[in-house]
Amino acid sequence: MIDFMTLPFPIRQPCPPGACICGHERLLAADGDDLRILRLTRQEEKRLLERLENIASLDDLEHMQRRMYEQLGIRLHIAPGFNEVRSMRGIAIHIDELPGLCRKTRQSIPAAIRRGLAKHPEIAWRLLDAHDLLRDA
Repeated sequence: MIDFMTLPFPIRQPCPPGACICGHERLLAADGDDLRILRLTRQEEKRLLERLENIASLDDLEHMQRRMYEQLGIRLHIAPGFNEVRSMRGIAIHIDELPGLCRKTRQSIPAAIRRGLAKHPEIAWRLLDAHDLLRDA
């Protein structure tokens, strides 16, 4: 069992019982598990979502993906969906399972990215082009 009072960083408060299946308590109880996700406090989550909404380029989005993994252990996959991409909802945004990641956060991250893509549609076009969907045959 990890004593959260001895951790060198503030951790996220657990969700109310029955409200989420994040496994916050199990993560703290297990020895040796990756605790990076617990650094995502509610305040830091707001900052992250704001940053994702204000992405400036595809390189910026890819940089955020790398930083989210390095700092929090969140693996984020963004690619065109299986069907036609007619809107930002056609772009598939998937977050790998991660103990300690709140259900609401799991939904908020893709929504923030879609809002960012809607603000800058040229990023979505570059994403599609990077997957060879806009190249001539």
